[in-house]
Amino acid sequence: MSNHSPRAGFLVGLLCAVALSAWFIAQVGAVSAGNATVFIVDWVPRLGIELAFRLDGLSMLFCLLISIIGVLVMLYTSGYFRTHRDQGRLQWLLFAFMLAMLGLVTADNILLLFVFWELTTITSFLLVGFDHENRKARRAALQALLITGGGGLVLLVGLLMAADIAGTYRVSELVASGDVLRSHDSYELVLALILVGAFTKSAQFPFHFWLPNAMAAPSPVSAYLHSATMVKAGIYLLARFQPALGGTEVWFYTLSIFGAITAVWASLMALRQTDLKLMLAWTTVMALGTLTLFLGSDVRIAALAAMTFLLVHAFYKCALFLVIGNVDYSTGTREIDRLGGLMRVLPITALIAIAAGFSMAGFPPFLGFIGKELKYEGALAIAGEPYLIAAAALAANAMMVAVALAIVIRVFLKGKTQTDREKIREVPWSMWVGPLLLAAAGLFTGIFPDMLAKSIIQPALSEVLLRETTVKLSLWHGINVPLALSVVTVAIGTVLFLKSALVRARLNQWLSVWPITGDRTYQASLVNTERLAQRVTDRIQSGSLSQYLTIIFTVFVVSVAAVWVTHRVPMNFSELTDVPPLALLICVLMVGATIVVAVSPSRLLSICALGIVGSGVAILFLIFGAIDVAITQLMVETLFVVLIAAVMLKLPKFPGQEHPGAVGGVRDASIAIGCGVVVGAITIAVGLSPLDLSITEFYEAASLPQAYGANIVNVILVDFRALDTLGEVAVVAIAALAVIALVTVRPQRRSS
Repeated sequence: MSNHSPRAGFLVGLLCAVALSAWFIAQVGAVSAGNATVFIVDWVPRLGIELAFRLDGLSMLFCLLISIIGVLVMLYTSGYFRTHRDQGRLQWLLFAFMLAMLGLVTADNILLLFVFWELTTITSFLLVGFDHENRKARRAALQALLITGGGGLVLLVGLLMAADIAGTYRVSELVASGDVLRSHDSYELVLALILVGAFTKSAQFPFHFWLPNAMAAPSPVSAYLHSATMVKAGIYLLARFQPALGGTEVWFYTLSIFGAITAVWASLMALRQTDLKLMLAWTTVMALGTLTLFLGSDVRIAALAAMTFLLVHAFYKCALFLVIGNVDYSTGTREIDRLGGLMRVLPITALIAIAAGFSMAGFPPFLGFIGKELKYEGALAIAGEPYLIAAAALAANAMMVAVALAIVIRVFLKGKTQTDREKIREVPWSMWVGPLLLAAAGLFTGIFPDMLAKSIIQPALSEVLLRETTVKLSLWHGINVPLALSVVTVAIGTVLFLKSALVRARLNQWLSVWPITGDRTYQASLVNTERLAQRVTDRIQSGSLSQYLTIIFTVFVVSVAAVWVTHRVPMNFSELTDVPPLALLICVLMVGATIVVAVSPSRLLSICALGIVGSGVAILFLIFGAIDVAITQLMVETLFVVLIAAVMLKLPKFPGQEHPGAVGGVRDASIAIGCGVVVGAITIAVGLSPLDLSITEFYEAASLPQAYGANIVNVILVDFRALDTLGEVAVVAIAALAVIALVTVRPQRRSS
């Protein structure tokens, strides 16, 4: 690849991303007015499947985040990897992931939604494993692929069941069928399947561990996938299906419990980290748990808190990830204990870190403060367990304050970096302009929150609640309980920051004796699965043809017989026609020949007896008028006998293999008799069943007008079953080529 190729790839991808962002921004006015943009094209018309896309308030919120942040991350990547040989590949992977996410949030068909869901899984796998020479990156990519991909398959089952219950594949229609879904007997099962898909994607407990491990990806990838976009796919799914599946106790308690556990546990894990990137990764898990927690309720203020915090988190978290990328790029380390006082050498990066960190901590006048106030107001308004939810939110927020203060104060304001400060320089403009814009967005939207309230948040909230609603955000709500909780949050967070060394030591001491973790469970499941597969393979793939045939025919007899017994098929034997004497004589000869095959110790005699059985079948076809089939059977049987005789007579005798013994003989005889009885019963049942002539009538009616052929058999072979006939012709042609190759082979003469 030439030196210009990565740059060209970056420019093309960036221009496409900018164009997409501009188009979505142009649609804000129409969507905020309640006019959803719909695009539908037939995909599989015979099955009623459409390529249906719908841009409404909720999808608009996600599309703006995905496209605009995507542009900023791609710009950042051009500076971060400006000398990397694979910069072009990374840029195109980022753009492919952007398209997959945009398709996911705008898909209005459940099958299309699933396709894009798995495309995000595949592209994120490639992005996390971008540094494929790094073993840690490969393991993290595989872990993310297995967990999110497996969750996607479970999600597919849930979506298909929901579509079957609601009678539609359109997501917008499915969401409006909440009463039908909630009243169905399979509601709990459908809910569980869809939640598994959402929880795996958005790293909810007990699937939370894959996201911090995915921090093996480069900083731009972490900023884009694991803070602003991919991990929000599960949140999007929960928000989209809240009107259809929400409003029940099982929905409320499931999301509340798992969201609270995820948020609090992730906050604790963030406090014990010394790697800044891992610290931010765990705070991302905390944010996802908080979003899940508040989407469990259909109370308006709780849903508003979730939609607002979605924006808050995207602004500050992406900016902070890119800031940490700048720190790593300039200093060569992300360890917080080795960093300090960077504001003097990285002033622009420090300014961005302060703004984004304060928004993360929920300090005024940032949008983070409004988001935190709304979370407390929403928690107290939830019926059921408001104080427990508020306590979980307070605990998580307080620990986020401690993390934010650690990043701002310990990395940029106080201390001294333990690397060569003389070599530390501010990063290129392409690496600070993106995070600067995101941090500034958190500040200006906090001062002027109505910039987002009516145009972005209000339409999204209306889709989540499935009813029209009005949103008005303000920085000051007066002196009330949420404000008091905010003050308590800052106080607790400050204490945790001041005692961070003690808190980290106690957490490490406690976790060192903790017997079970998600990552250990995942690794143990992989090892045990591999061992089980090895044992099953050793047992089944023994290399014994006799064992293979025994298993195959036993499964055939048992499965078919079980279906036969459970679905009793009436058979009136009086309707059977009389057997011609000649056919009866042939059958007797075939039975005798079969007995000879079973008991004869002579291979040659067994082969001849087997030939009698095959020839007898050909004669039976001839008696009943199937001349073409009889000729085919006779030719195949003759060739079979000749080849088998030529091969088997050349084989040596294998001691102990001529006769299987008493037990083996009874087993083999039982299986053979069972197969004969099952096949015979099926044949008789088919013969006694009324003949369905609908296919025959179709061919008779359609052959001439559609295929322009009077010979129905020829039309079937050439037109209606053309691909089948083509396959048969291909098989014959391949066999002919193989015969020609064998015939033309000549032994090479050795040169003297």
